[in-house]
Amino acid sequence: MKKTTDVAVVGGGLGGLAVAALLARGGRRVTLFEKSKQLGGRAHTTEVEGYHFNLGPHALYQGGPAVRVLGRLGVPMPGRIPRGEGSFALRRGRLHTLPAGTVSLLTTDLLRAAGKLEFGRVMTSVMRVDASRLEGTSLREWLNAHVSRTEVREVMAAFFRVSTYCADAEALGADAALSQFQRARKGVRYLDGGWSGLVKALAAAASGAGVEVETSAKVESLEWDERGERPRVRGLRLADGTEYEVGVVVVAGAPRDVAALVPGDAVLAGWAEDAVPVKAASLDVGLSRLPRPRTLFTLGMDRPWYASVHSEWARLAPEGGSVVHVAKYLGAGEAEASEQELEEVLDLVQPGWREHVVTRRFLPGLTVMNALPTKKKGLKGRPGPEVAHLGGLYVVGDWVGPEGMLADASLASAESVARLLSREVGARAA
Repeated sequence: MKKTTDVAVVGGGLGGLAVAALLARGGRRVTLFEKSKQLGGRAHTTEVEGYHFNLGPHALYQGGPAVRVLGRLGVPMPGRIPRGEGSFALRRGRLHTLPAGTVSLLTTDLLRAAGKLEFGRVMTSVMRVDASRLEGTSLREWLNAHVSRTEVREVMAAFFRVSTYCADAEALGADAALSQFQRARKGVRYLDGGWSGLVKALAAAASGAGVEVETSAKVESLEWDERGERPRVRGLRLADGTEYEVGVVVVAGAPRDVAALVPGDAVLAGWAEDAVPVKAASLDVGLSRLPRPRTLFTLGMDRPWYASVHSEWARLAPEGGSVVHVAKYLGAGEAEASEQELEEVLDLVQPGWREHVVTRRFLPGLTVMNALPTKKKGLKGRPGPEVAHLGGLYVVGDWVGPEGMLADASLASAESVARLLSREVGARAA
């Protein structure tokens, strides 16, 4: 006999857990399938000797939809918000004070006097821009049109890069870049214990709402009812042969994951083909002591570097220890970076760090976002959460819907699916 459930959620990352919890709270019978042994996806945190490493540097944007959805589900977000202390710019191998506020802008030697005036003007004006009206414009085009001085464009590009995790200003849509930057300016939060705390809390919220969670459960294929104007999902099969009758399937994954479940579908194959993953290299280091305790955040100007001591604002290390993330945002055509490149950045910002290493991890080409919001399509051109030509199929992910990037997009699309299905239930009742 086939098992039954109202909704099958495929994927146990943040988006999958959130949509499962929201739907179950709305009265649906929900079963979540995660192919690996553990939940969380890219929100997984590894602990070694008391040091907590996320999969590269993670930040929760205070002004973004992720915080809204997590708050709605009652998920705690313990940690602190940096205020710009200990921030530096790295240009041509030399550290400068990063203009993160009025005082630092006045005192930095990163910009000349005229550059400081323009930088202050641009930083003020950018918060008033209606980013949704920039569809069809690249970030590079926007910078060239609104920033006259090369040195200021360089600094602004670095700020956009760190808020979007994307180094390709030629391809990145200005609508996505500016809206994400505006969120970042409202503050970011680093989380105590890493992002695994979000995973555990979301899993608890899902289980508490009645979601049945199946790990080590790979969904192999979907079954369809071909009657009517369009095919409609009616079931699924797991890799171990188990079959489920379902009314709705929500795939919380990458475009290629959706396409693989419906082989031969031209629309879904097109989504997978068009998706340009955004990648970064990351060197995560657990130190017994920080050689330069006042150097907490460094942003590359002429190169796409990033270094941050996340343990200064979140409980991620043993007493006296530090967790440092060093990253290189990879550009178009770059699949990986070398470990030596990132070590050399750390040599500049924390000289002598090797003497204090307790644990370390290098990730040469980590996918940080499944699909770049391009100039051509922008946020509004991304696929919506409902797959219109296939009844009962929905998608959740950082490439779905018109709102946000990264985890913001994943959780916003989860909320959208819950809203759509709630309306469907209401329409049937009426």
